[in-house]
This record gives sequence, structure tokens and C-alpha cells, in this order.
Amino acid sequence: MKQLRPAVLAGIFVIAGVLSWAGARLWNAYGTLPGVPLAAPIVLAVIAVVLFATALSLRGRLKAQRERRPGAKGVEPLMAARAVVFGQASALVAALVAGMYGGVGVFLLTDALDVPARRDQAWYAGGSVLAGAAVIAAALFLEHVLKLPEDDDPNKAPATA
Repeated sequence: MKQLRPAVLAGIFVIAGVLSWAGARLWNAYGTLPGVPLAAPIVLAVIAVVLFATALSLRGRLKAQRERRPGAKGVEPLMAARAVVFGQASALVAALVAGMYGGVGVFLLTDALDVPARRDQAWYAGGSVLAGAAVIAAALFLEHVLKLPEDDDPNKAPATA
């Protein structure tokens, strides 16, 4: 399984931000811009906490497994693979959502912040960007915890199942 590249996540964030900024400008010109939900940063923050707690738990279990402690649960390969997939999917979605709300937030910051409702929306959008960054950081940490050691011998034939 390939590791996520931060550059890919940054690209998704920037593209989503630019497209949502342009969409917000267009929507605002021809209608009423929908609000940024307060739930967005809260949900992203909860996902970040779950990913971080999962990474810490798996790190402890792997350490116990390596030290061959009696009664250590260890980590099944399928469980590790599922955790990595969960982290990668969460990071990709977080980059997209944070970029989207970031673009809307930039639009709100540059247009009519004198309206109190828009000021609140800009805060929610900023919180979503920060919470999205926390999800990405937690997902990358989870990937780091579950990373397989590199093979030292490049000429060694791969193992077959």
C-alpha cells in the first residue's frame, strides 16, 4: 500500500479552495450564499481525535508485540490495513472539505464582513480548515505508526504467498 503524499493533499486542498471561492462568488452574485454549518469543524475535529487515538493505541500494541510481552494483543495485518485505509480516506476527504470551506472563508473575509452573520460563517469556515488540517496530521501519524520497515536488500526477491 502506498503512503499518502502531503503534496497530493495540498493539491486537493488548493483546487477545492479555488473552485469553492469561485463558486461562492458566482452564487453570491446570483442568489443567497448558503451558510457554513457549525457542525463541519466539530465533525472534522471528532474524526481527528478518533484517528489520533487509533494511532496511539496501535503504536502501543505494536510496541508490546515487538517486545514480546506476555498477553500482548498485537496487531493483525488486516486490522492494520483497514486502519491505514481509514486514515487515508479520512485525510483525502478532510483535504477536500477543508479546501472547500477555506475557499468560502476567503470569499467571506474579502466580501461584506460587516454583516454579523457572515462574520460567524467566516469563523466556522476557518475552524473547518484547522480541523481538516488536524485530520490530515492524525492520518499521516497513523500511517507513520503502521509503516512497514523498508527492506535493506534491493536485490532480494519479493516473498510469495
